[in-house]
Amino acid sequence: MTDSTDRRVTANLSLSLDGRYHGPAGPDDFSMFAPYVTTEVARNHLTRIWEGATVALLGRINAEGFLSYWPSVAADENADPRDRGYAKWLVDTEKVVLSTTLTEAPWARTRLANAPAADVVAELKATGEGDILVNSSPSVIKALLSADLIDRLHLMFFPEIAGGGRRLFDDGLPASRWTLTHQEVGTRGEIAMVYDRAR
Repeated sequence: MTDSTDRRVTANLSLSLDGRYHGPAGPDDFSMFAPYVTTEVARNHLTRIWEGATVALLGRINAEGFLSYWPSVAADENADPRDRGYAKWLVDTEKVVLSTTLTEAPWARTRLANAPAADVVAELKATGEGDILVNSSPSVIKALLSADLIDRLHLMFFPEIAGGGRRLFDDGLPASRWTLTHQEVGTRGEIAMVYDRAR
């Protein structure tokens, strides 16, 4: 068995009240989230997720979306400082992208991994320092929840019932207990929460 460091595995995701990470129109349906993502609470939450993280673990789809958008924010001197801070971190940090289809990484400081998420996390935990952030990639988060490998969940809940779309917490996950370590409520009803796995 490979020795492991004390690196934490953290994950972030935004959800509707009915637990969905996109709307009924499909994976690109984020209309229910749009009114809330630029609130003070959401931007504070964005800062909180990457503090202490030294590697971003992404699925291919999220990597393609994030890395086509955030570098321009990093270069925008007029962007909100919290958005720009996150963008600079994402551009500059080590990134590991899980993909079965890409053959070479089109982004700087990125390597590809064609392996189960749990195996990639075990490899990352064996070396290095700092948190491993599973960056808003639900398929990766689901796999790691199934393997009970997530130590901290950063969740944003938006006050909308989507009524359709994929849910984060599927039936069949192993039972687990979590401790609420932070919460912040916004004026529009959005809630940022941080849960640590109680082991």
